[in-house]
Amino acid sequence: MNKSKNHIYYNIKKDEIENNIYRCFFRKRVIMKVKDLIRILDAEVLCCEDFLDQETKDFGACDLLSDILAYSKDEYVLLTGLTSSQVVRTAELTGAIAIVFVRGKLPPQEAIGLAKSHHIPLLKTDNLMFTSCRKIVEEFIKEEKNK
Repeated sequence: MNKSKNHIYYNIKKDEIENNIYRCFFRKRVIMKVKDLIRILDAEVLCCEDFLDQETKDFGACDLLSDILAYSKDEYVLLTGLTSSQVVRTAELTGAIAIVFVRGKLPPQEAIGLAKSHHIPLLKTDNLMFTSCRKIVEEFIKEEKNK
């Protein structure tokens, strides 16, 4: 991985950021529960409150279904601005354990019903996708420092 191409802007030293991101995302030592996202993203739970204790190490953020299909990881959380029932079907197919709708978007009742039948929690946040990703990364870094 060529680190010179990665530009990350935080109020922390660049080397410290790169080391923590390496540990968080490549060694996958930090585990986060879906319910932690409620606090981190100031999110609202739309359905499946009983499944918020699931653990994840991975996140995917995109607005194209083809990108979601290409991502295909196990037990990851999907952040998206898409709200159709196809998103829920695609998330279930690719191994997502939760979906976070960004930019305050609400899915239709059909999508909520489908998520309930597949036991996939749906969350909604008013944050932009980039802001949501930044908040999650900052939480990973903070958790890694506490270990």
